[in-house]
Amino acid sequence: MNKLTKVGCSALCGSLAAISAATAGELSVTGGADLTFSSLGGETTGNPVGMASAVTFKGAGELDNGWTFGVTTAWGDGDVYSATTIDITMGGLGSLEFDQGNSGNGIAAYDNVMPTAWEEAHGAGLSGGVKTVLGVSQSDNIQYTTPTILGTTIALTYAPQVGSADTADKVVGATSNDTNRGYDATIKINPSLGTEILSGLNLYAGGSLIERHENGPNANTDEDKLEGVIAFTYALGPVEIGGMGSVLYDGDETNLDYHTYKNHGFGVAFNINDDFSVSYGQYSSHKAAYRHTSAQSGAPGDRDVTVASYQAAYTMGGASFRVATVDATNSNFVDGNKDTATIVSMGLAF
Repeated sequence: MNKLTKVGCSALCGSLAAISAATAGELSVTGGADLTFSSLGGETTGNPVGMASAVTFKGAGELDNGWTFGVTTAWGDGDVYSATTIDITMGGLGSLEFDQGNSGNGIAAYDNVMPTAWEEAHGAGLSGGVKTVLGVSQSDNIQYTTPTILGTTIALTYAPQVGSADTADKVVGATSNDTNRGYDATIKINPSLGTEILSGLNLYAGGSLIERHENGPNANTDEDKLEGVIAFTYALGPVEIGGMGSVLYDGDETNLDYHTYKNHGFGVAFNINDDFSVSYGQYSSHKAAYRHTSAQSGAPGDRDVTVASYQAAYTMGGASFRVATVDATNSNFVDGNKDTATIVSMGLAF
């Protein structure tokens, strides 16, 4: 009996080996850790030391027709699942990406593409409460990206149910009480026209439409959510500059406060050498479309917030050292509210 069991096991292992060879792919693991020390303008903040770590698994393979596929799964702090994407590259037909939790598809990819030495002006540790576009990337979505033709790439993103939680295979997500389907479209153009002077110019634009659920609690009064963004970046030698603008309309006509935000920002970065860079960036949000039945109240500063940041970054092998100073004016849309922060960071990658 034991002999037969051993023979059967050997035959099975041989079959599995043959299957593995026929569907061979690659799996790699990368990761990193960030350590920060933050000072918030002399405020009492408790422990200023923070740490984050992440591990990413990447798999890749090729189909018989030459198409390639890739799977990426990210795990954040405390072994917590973060995101998974499945990419299928179809040669000259473009690519498909199935996204769960990545928040990097659709219009969110262009929420702020300004050049920076480290992070966006509002992303280094003090946001000030500014608004950014998000689109359908907040939920499971499918994105088709065209091949790049004459420097132009178009991406179309669809989410069957915006606002529902990520779902596992063989199950469906819960119905959202408010939003329904969502559609994003983005375009990136590199109009180099074969010239070196324009090779560093990139133009970006995107729009998002999220439908209100016909059975939602405010279906008779709410309208579809709309978002849009335009931006450019231009690199010439060691210097890169950029500017952007975006608008968000949440469609909530029952809200007695503002429901539309207009944003604009710019950035400039300078690469002193291959390892050391510095930058300055600024990002502002403005409240608009007041819906209250009475006259508008509050100071003008209650409708505007601006965040500005100086940053520097130095890379030495697998280690990066970053420092940022951040200033927020009318922070969280409160007139005269000023916040400042200094963040020192060390990142390790493997």
